[in-house]
Amino acid sequence: MYREFVGFADRAEAGRLLARRLQRYADRDDVMVLALPRGGVAVGFEIATALHVPLDVFLSRKLGAPGHEEFALGAVSSGGIRVLNPEAIQAMGVSKRQLDAITAREQYELERREQIFRGPRPLPDLTRHTVILVDDGIATGSSIQAAVVGLRELHPARVVVAVPVAPSAAILYLRSFVDEIVCLASPTSFRGVGEFFQDFSQLTDQEVRGLLIRADELLHQPQEFYVEEKT
Repeated sequence: MYREFVGFADRAEAGRLLARRLQRYADRDDVMVLALPRGGVAVGFEIATALHVPLDVFLSRKLGAPGHEEFALGAVSSGGIRVLNPEAIQAMGVSKRQLDAITAREQYELERREQIFRGPRPLPDLTRHTVILVDDGIATGSSIQAAVVGLRELHPARVVVAVPVAPSAAILYLRSFVDEIVCLASPTSFRGVGEFFQDFSQLTDQEVRGLLIRADELLHQPQEFYVEEKT
């Protein structure tokens, strides 16, 4: 069936489709959706609002090779976690000095974004919670692996990764790090996440903040119940 997969209209559609696969987590007070900004927040918004659970962000930044930023040397995530790919570092001939400079730059950007999205508010207590970690897709898996490693330090009961699309090799690799992976499609031909979306336009920081605020408003909005009158 994956050979016939042509893609999603946008991140919102992908999020709604993922929410259908995650219905067993709906309306539970021990479940939280954490999304990787920026694109993952648009997907996570649809999941969190459909399941009626909280939405927050968890930051992870790719460590791109000099001159080839799309080639991941590793990643950093919230909590000061760094995951490296030694084979990639050696293949690209990146020195320790270069790697430290890249790490410092990405860590600064991670902390800047964390301040924009969350401000002084810390992550909620995730102990004994199921965390649904969401992104708009997986390419190499290094960024989301860094996020998972960081999340484990916060002692959640379960970590579930939910993504619209990912290569099969990345899914197999990540299975040893998480409790469950929900992925809608794993195409045989995979050049990048963006090729599977008709609209893959980048979100602004303001749009991400808007989605987080809107998700919180919807979560705390009184639900309406309708009772059918007997005739």
